[in-house]
Amino acid sequence: MGRLFKTCSVSLEDMSLKALENTFRSRRFWVWQIGGALIYAVPATIRLATGNVHLPILSAFMPPWTTPFVPRNIVEKVLVNAFFPGGAGAVAGEVFWRNKRQPLSRKQKYLARLGGAWIETAVWSLFQFIGYIQNINGSYGGNLFEAPYVFPLNFTLAAFSIFTPDVVSFIRKKLVNTYHRLRSKKS
Repeated sequence: MGRLFKTCSVSLEDMSLKALENTFRSRRFWVWQIGGALIYAVPATIRLATGNVHLPILSAFMPPWTTPFVPRNIVEKVLVNAFFPGGAGAVAGEVFWRNKRQPLSRKQKYLARLGGAWIETAVWSLFQFIGYIQNINGSYGGNLFEAPYVFPLNFTLAAFSIFTPDVVSFIRKKLVNTYHRLRSKKS
């Protein structure tokens, strides 16, 4: 009996390592990771370049109140976190579980996305925390990294970001269909 258990556990471990390897080879995984990181970097780059914590367009949508748990740049936070780390993590979780076992039901797909989004958000929050405790100031005078007070908000946004890949896919389909319709009318 112990021999059978040992054989099963080794094959499960090999299957997980193979799924992880296939995840890192997936084009979709890298498109979401790199694209999400670039989207996340845009506001930070603007903030560092201008030396102002308020972004030119999004500052018009800032709420008049602020708390340690909900920052004034909440609109920016919602938009950016939908793609990174939440959306990118959701795609990573889905790709990993698809590589581990092929058919995923709708419920399993969203649970895989939720797990991936939370894991990537946890890793990103750890990176943010390490940077925050080092107290590195940006050109605008504040800490370059997020305060730990907003981490619960990050996990909440990650839970909602499991739908970002669906929204992006829907918009992409509509744009492609519109392009093809316009192209066929032009010919």
